[in-house]
Amino acid sequence: MQNAAKAGVKILAITDHDTVSGWDEAITSAQSHGLGLIPGIEVSTRAVTPSGHGVSVHMLAYLPDPNNQALITALNRTKESRMVRAREMVARLSKDYPIDFELVLSQLPQGSTIGRPAIADALVEAGIVPTRSDAFTSILHRSSPYYVSEKSLDTIEAITLIRQAGGVSVMAHPLIDFPPGAKREDLPRAHFETLIEAGLNGLEVDHRAVPNVAKVWLRDLALKHNLIVTGSSDYHGVGGKDNLLGENVTSPEMLDRIIDQASGFEPLT
Repeated sequence: MQNAAKAGVKILAITDHDTVSGWDEAITSAQSHGLGLIPGIEVSTRAVTPSGHGVSVHMLAYLPDPNNQALITALNRTKESRMVRAREMVARLSKDYPIDFELVLSQLPQGSTIGRPAIADALVEAGIVPTRSDAFTSILHRSSPYYVSEKSLDTIEAITLIRQAGGVSVMAHPLIDFPPGAKREDLPRAHFETLIEAGLNGLEVDHRAVPNVAKVWLRDLALKHNLIVTGSSDYHGVGGKDNLLGENVTSPEMLDRIIDQASGFEPLT
């Protein structure tokens, strides 16, 4: 929150993976810095496309009820599966690098959900890579033999749970793995329209990792279906990703739509 205020941000969202444990501290800090805050969650999900291909989908839940039992139960299942996944990745890495699970756990702030960032930080501390970003583009990349796929909540189930908890569902950084040089006709329209039919509220279009051809296509899709369009820095804190606070913003009109459609939690504005 202090860094957001320094960066000139007026209203921001906090969306930690699969947890609301940072909300109370964030609200207190935002108030002390005179910032608006949209509490949320980045829900780890997995979808099967109409072609039968399994894909990881990170679903943002803005302003859900943090005490909704169905949503919290699902998030707890996901956190448990992420722990199993992290242990498997570290076991693979430890065969070739001086890293163990205790080192990974020491990188994890209290209450945080374990994931690749903690493993990346452990690789940095062990001197294996210079930065977290370097870890993500090499040893921890999805194409790496050390990578383990997520066993996450079904995407459509997540959309339903978010809506039932009074939240607004926005797909995070869609199509960041869209192959370079691919064409618009290669984009998975049927997959997106299945999620829209299930109740998806919006798309996070303005993100540094979303290819330009995908951004144009996503805006057209959002216009066709009257979806919310958001921006995101996807800032991961000091020492996290290279992403900068406020590098991509959401328009006031779209923020108003998020607030209007949410009924689970009151924003701090």
